[in-house]
Amino acid sequence: MSKRALLLALIVATLGLVLMLLYVRRFEQQASGGERVQLLVAIKPIERGAVITDDVLAVREVPLAYVEDRAVKAAERAKVVGLRLGNNVQSQQTLMWSDLAIAADERRDLSALVQPGSRAVSVRARSGDKSYALIRPGDYVDVVAIMPEAQGDKRSAVVLLQKVLVLAVGLDTANELMMDPNERNRNRTQEMVLTLSLHLQEAQLISLALEKGQITVALRNPEDQRIAERIPDMSSSALTDTKQREAVQNIRTGPVKLEAGDLR
Repeated sequence: MSKRALLLALIVATLGLVLMLLYVRRFEQQASGGERVQLLVAIKPIERGAVITDDVLAVREVPLAYVEDRAVKAAERAKVVGLRLGNNVQSQQTLMWSDLAIAADERRDLSALVQPGSRAVSVRARSGDKSYALIRPGDYVDVVAIMPEAQGDKRSAVVLLQKVLVLAVGLDTANELMMDPNERNRNRTQEMVLTLSLHLQEAQLISLALEKGQITVALRNPEDQRIAERIPDMSSSALTDTKQREAVQNIRTGPVKLEAGDLR
Protein backbone atom coordinates (compact mmCIF):
# COMPACT_ATOMS: atom_id res chain seq x y z
CA MET A 1 0.00 0.00 0.00
CA SER A 2 2.84 2.37 0.87
CA LYS A 3 4.57 1.65 -2.45
CA ARG A 4 1.40 2.52 -4.34
CA ALA A 5 1.02 5.77 -2.43
CA LEU A 6 4.68 6.62 -3.04
CA LEU A 7 4.29 5.94 -6.78
CA LEU A 8 1.16 8.07 -6.94
CA ALA A 9 2.91 10.92 -5.09
CA LEU A 10 5.84 10.68 -7.51
CA ILE A 11 3.50 10.89 -10.52
CA VAL A 12 1.68 13.88 -9.05
CA ALA A 13 4.98 15.62 -8.29
CA THR A 14 6.27 14.99 -11.83
CA LEU A 15 3.04 16.28 -13.34
CA GLY A 16 3.21 19.36 -11.12
CA LEU A 17 6.80 20.01 -12.20
CA VAL A 18 5.88 19.71 -15.89
CA LEU A 19 2.94 22.09 -15.47
CA MET A 20 5.14 24.56 -13.61
CA LEU A 21 7.77 24.45 -16.38
CA LEU A 22 5.08 24.99 -19.02
CA TYR A 23 3.70 27.93 -17.05
CA VAL A 24 7.15 29.50 -16.65
CA ARG A 25 7.86 29.07 -20.36
CA ARG A 26 4.54 30.64 -21.29
CA PHE A 27 5.11 33.50 -18.87
CA GLU A 28 8.57 34.14 -20.34
CA GLN A 29 7.10 34.18 -23.87
CA GLN A 30 4.41 36.67 -22.88
CA ALA A 31 6.90 38.87 -21.03
CA SER A 32 9.19 38.96 -24.07
CA GLY A 33 6.37 39.72 -26.55
CA GLY A 34 5.03 36.25 -27.34
CA GLU A 35 6.16 33.55 -29.73
CA ARG A 36 8.68 34.38 -32.45
CA VAL A 37 7.70 35.21 -36.02
CA GLN A 38 10.17 35.01 -38.92
CA LEU A 39 10.32 38.24 -40.94
CA LEU A 40 12.36 39.37 -43.94
CA VAL A 41 15.05 42.03 -43.40
CA ALA A 42 17.47 43.74 -45.76
CA ILE A 43 21.12 42.80 -45.21
CA LYS A 44 22.31 45.90 -47.08
CA PRO A 45 20.73 49.22 -48.14
CA ILE A 46 18.29 49.00 -51.06
CA GLU A 47 17.50 52.19 -52.95
CA ARG A 48 14.06 53.27 -54.09
CA GLY A 49 13.25 51.87 -57.53
CA ALA A 50 15.68 48.94 -57.18
CA VAL A 51 14.53 45.38 -57.86
CA ILE A 52 14.52 43.13 -54.80
CA THR A 53 16.83 40.15 -55.23
CA ASP A 54 17.09 37.07 -53.06
CA ASP A 55 20.66 37.78 -51.99
CA VAL A 56 19.77 41.08 -50.24
CA LEU A 57 17.24 39.43 -47.93
CA ALA A 58 17.70 37.60 -44.64
CA VAL A 59 15.41 36.23 -41.94
CA ARG A 60 15.01 37.64 -38.43
CA GLU A 61 12.86 36.30 -35.60
CA VAL A 62 10.74 38.97 -33.89
CA PRO A 63 8.33 38.58 -30.93
CA LEU A 64 4.72 38.52 -32.10
CA ALA A 65 3.80 41.61 -30.07
CA TYR A 66 6.27 43.70 -32.11
CA VAL A 67 5.23 42.45 -35.56
CA GLU A 68 3.34 44.95 -37.72
CA ASP A 69 0.59 43.73 -40.04
CA ARG A 70 2.46 45.13 -43.05
CA ALA A 71 5.71 43.28 -42.32
CA VAL A 72 6.72 40.72 -44.96
CA LYS A 73 7.04 37.24 -43.45
CA ALA A 74 9.80 34.83 -44.39
CA ALA A 75 7.23 32.45 -45.92
CA GLU A 76 6.29 35.23 -48.39
CA ARG A 77 9.83 35.61 -49.75
CA ALA A 78 8.96 34.37 -53.23
CA LYS A 79 6.19 36.99 -53.54
CA VAL A 80 8.51 39.98 -53.13
CA VAL A 81 11.64 38.84 -55.00
CA GLY A 82 11.61 40.60 -58.37
CA LEU A 83 9.42 43.52 -57.26
CA ARG A 84 10.62 47.12 -57.09
CA LEU A 85 10.87 49.29 -53.99
CA GLY A 86 8.94 52.53 -53.58
CA ASN A 87 10.91 53.56 -50.46
CA ASN A 88 14.55 53.35 -49.43
CA VAL A 89 15.22 50.39 -47.13
CA GLN A 90 18.20 50.53 -44.79
CA SER A 91 20.42 47.64 -43.74
CA GLN A 92 18.84 45.46 -41.02
CA GLN A 93 15.47 47.13 -41.58
CA THR A 94 12.37 44.93 -41.73
CA LEU A 95 10.85 44.80 -45.21
CA MET A 96 7.26 46.10 -45.30
CA TRP A 97 4.60 45.54 -47.92
CA SER A 98 4.20 49.32 -47.99
CA ASP A 99 7.85 49.62 -49.12
CA LEU A 100 6.99 47.98 -52.43
CA ALA A 101 6.22 50.01 -55.54
CA ILE A 102 4.21 48.73 -58.45
CA ALA A 103 5.16 50.24 -61.79
CA ALA A 104 2.48 51.27 -64.26
CA ASP A 105 3.01 48.15 -66.36
CA GLU A 106 2.97 45.91 -63.28
CA ARG A 107 0.07 47.50 -61.39
CA ARG A 108 -2.18 45.23 -59.35
CA ASP A 109 -5.78 45.80 -58.34
CA LEU A 110 -6.23 47.80 -55.16
CA SER A 111 -7.70 44.76 -53.42
CA ALA A 112 -4.35 42.96 -53.83
CA LEU A 113 -2.66 45.69 -51.78
CA VAL A 114 -5.04 45.39 -48.82
CA GLN A 115 -3.49 43.26 -46.11
CA PRO A 116 -5.59 40.58 -44.35
CA GLY A 117 -7.58 42.16 -41.50
CA SER A 118 -7.55 45.63 -43.09
CA ARG A 119 -9.90 47.47 -45.44
CA ALA A 120 -9.39 50.09 -48.15
CA VAL A 121 -11.36 53.26 -47.30
CA SER A 122 -11.46 56.31 -49.58
CA VAL A 123 -11.48 59.87 -48.22
CA ARG A 124 -12.32 62.82 -50.45
CA ALA A 125 -10.57 66.19 -50.10
CA ARG A 126 -12.67 69.30 -49.55
CA SER A 127 -13.53 71.34 -52.60
CA GLY A 128 -10.51 73.34 -53.73
CA ASP A 129 -8.10 71.50 -51.40
CA LYS A 130 -5.06 70.36 -53.42
CA SER A 131 -2.97 69.14 -50.47
CA TYR A 132 -3.60 65.49 -51.34
CA ALA A 133 -1.57 66.02 -54.52
CA LEU A 134 1.59 66.07 -52.37
CA ILE A 135 0.87 62.67 -50.83
CA ARG A 136 2.05 59.43 -52.47
CA PRO A 137 1.00 55.78 -52.15
CA GLY A 138 3.08 54.23 -49.36
CA ASP A 139 3.10 57.43 -47.28
CA TYR A 140 1.74 57.57 -43.74
CA VAL A 141 -0.71 60.16 -42.44
CA ASP A 142 -2.51 61.14 -39.24
CA VAL A 143 -6.26 61.74 -39.53
CA VAL A 144 -7.86 64.74 -37.80
CA ALA A 145 -11.61 65.41 -37.69
CA ILE A 146 -13.25 68.84 -37.35
CA MET A 147 -16.43 68.22 -35.35
CA PRO A 148 -19.22 70.55 -34.19
CA GLU A 149 -19.51 71.06 -30.45
CA ALA A 150 -22.78 70.65 -28.58
CA GLN A 151 -23.15 74.33 -27.77
CA GLY A 152 -23.06 77.26 -30.19
CA ASP A 153 -21.13 77.36 -33.43
CA LYS A 154 -17.81 76.16 -31.99
CA ARG A 155 -15.81 73.33 -33.53
CA SER A 156 -13.32 70.85 -32.09
CA ALA A 157 -10.29 69.29 -33.77
CA VAL A 158 -10.10 65.61 -32.84
CA VAL A 159 -7.15 63.30 -33.61
CA LEU A 160 -8.90 60.18 -34.85
CA LEU A 161 -6.07 57.96 -36.12
CA GLN A 162 -2.27 58.00 -36.33
CA LYS A 163 0.24 56.37 -38.69
CA VAL A 164 -2.29 55.31 -41.32
CA LEU A 165 -0.95 53.79 -44.54
CA VAL A 166 -1.98 55.42 -47.85
CA LEU A 167 -2.78 52.72 -50.40
CA ALA A 168 -3.72 54.96 -53.31
CA VAL A 169 -3.99 58.60 -54.38
CA GLY A 170 -6.75 59.11 -56.90
CA LEU A 171 -6.65 56.03 -59.11
CA ASP A 172 -2.94 55.39 -58.59
CA THR A 173 -1.56 52.64 -56.37
CA ALA A 174 2.05 53.14 -57.51
CA ASN A 175 4.58 55.68 -56.30
CA GLU A 176 4.66 58.59 -58.77
CA LEU A 177 8.43 58.23 -59.19
CA MET A 178 7.82 54.86 -60.84
CA MET A 179 5.45 56.33 -63.48
CA ASP A 180 6.13 57.84 -66.87
CA PRO A 181 5.69 61.64 -67.31
CA ASN A 182 2.43 61.32 -69.28
CA GLU A 183 0.82 59.35 -66.48
CA ARG A 184 2.02 61.85 -63.85
CA ASN A 185 0.36 64.68 -65.80
CA ARG A 186 -2.87 62.72 -65.99
CA ASN A 187 -2.80 62.11 -62.23
CA ARG A 188 -2.65 65.84 -61.45
CA THR A 189 -6.10 66.26 -63.03
CA GLN A 190 -7.69 63.47 -61.01
CA GLU A 191 -10.12 64.14 -58.19
CA MET A 192 -8.30 64.40 -54.87
CA VAL A 193 -9.16 61.13 -53.12
CA LEU A 194 -6.98 59.21 -50.66
CA THR A 195 -7.50 55.51 -50.07
CA LEU A 196 -6.38 54.49 -46.60
CA SER A 197 -5.63 51.08 -45.07
CA LEU A 198 -7.85 50.76 -41.99
CA HIS A 199 -9.21 48.12 -39.67
CA LEU A 200 -12.99 47.72 -39.83
CA GLN A 201 -13.66 49.64 -36.61
CA GLU A 202 -11.36 52.45 -37.78
CA ALA A 203 -13.44 52.59 -40.96
CA GLN A 204 -16.55 52.99 -38.78
CA LEU A 205 -14.91 55.88 -36.93
CA ILE A 206 -13.96 57.62 -40.19
CA SER A 207 -17.49 57.16 -41.55
CA LEU A 208 -19.01 58.76 -38.47
CA ALA A 209 -16.58 61.69 -38.69
CA LEU A 210 -17.44 62.26 -42.36
CA GLU A 211 -21.14 62.20 -41.52
CA LYS A 212 -20.88 64.67 -38.62
CA GLY A 213 -18.03 66.92 -39.74
CA GLN A 214 -14.94 67.16 -41.94
CA ILE A 215 -11.61 65.38 -41.86
CA THR A 216 -8.10 66.35 -42.88
CA VAL A 217 -4.82 64.46 -42.91
CA ALA A 218 -1.30 65.35 -41.77
CA LEU A 219 1.61 63.78 -43.67
CA ARG A 220 4.23 61.97 -41.54
CA ASN A 221 7.93 61.32 -42.04
CA PRO A 222 8.18 57.65 -43.12
CA GLU A 223 10.89 57.04 -40.50
CA ASP A 224 8.76 58.44 -37.65
CA GLN A 225 7.20 55.48 -35.83
CA ARG A 226 6.06 57.41 -32.74
CA ILE A 227 2.44 57.43 -31.62
CA ALA A 228 1.34 60.36 -29.44
CA GLU A 229 -0.87 59.31 -26.54
CA ARG A 230 -3.82 61.03 -24.87
CA ILE A 231 -4.02 63.98 -27.22
CA PRO A 232 -6.83 66.23 -25.95
CA ASP A 233 -9.44 67.56 -28.34
CA MET A 234 -8.82 71.19 -29.29
CA SER A 235 -11.74 73.62 -29.24
CA SER A 236 -11.99 76.48 -31.72
CA SER A 237 -11.77 78.76 -28.67
CA ALA A 238 -8.00 78.06 -28.72
CA LEU A 239 -7.78 80.47 -31.66
CA THR A 240 -8.91 83.46 -29.58
CA ASP A 241 -7.89 82.44 -26.04
CA THR A 242 -4.32 83.64 -25.40
CA LYS A 243 -3.53 81.03 -22.73
CA GLN A 244 -4.76 78.12 -24.82
CA ARG A 245 -2.98 79.37 -27.93
CA GLU A 246 0.33 79.81 -26.08
CA ALA A 247 0.05 76.28 -24.64
CA VAL A 248 0.01 74.94 -28.20
CA GLN A 249 2.74 77.27 -29.45
CA ASN A 250 5.06 76.27 -26.60
CA ILE A 251 5.07 72.66 -27.79
CA ARG A 252 7.67 73.66 -30.41
CA THR A 253 10.04 75.19 -27.86
CA GLY A 254 9.95 72.60 -25.08
CA PRO A 255 8.11 69.62 -23.58
CA VAL A 256 4.70 70.77 -22.39
CA LYS A 257 2.12 68.44 -20.91
CA LEU A 258 -1.33 69.36 -22.20
CA GLU A 259 -4.34 68.48 -20.09
CA ALA A 260 -7.80 68.12 -21.56
CA GLY A 261 -8.98 71.22 -19.66
CA ASP A 262 -6.22 73.39 -21.16
CA LEU A 263 -7.71 73.20 -24.62
CA ARG A 264 -11.33 73.65 -23.66
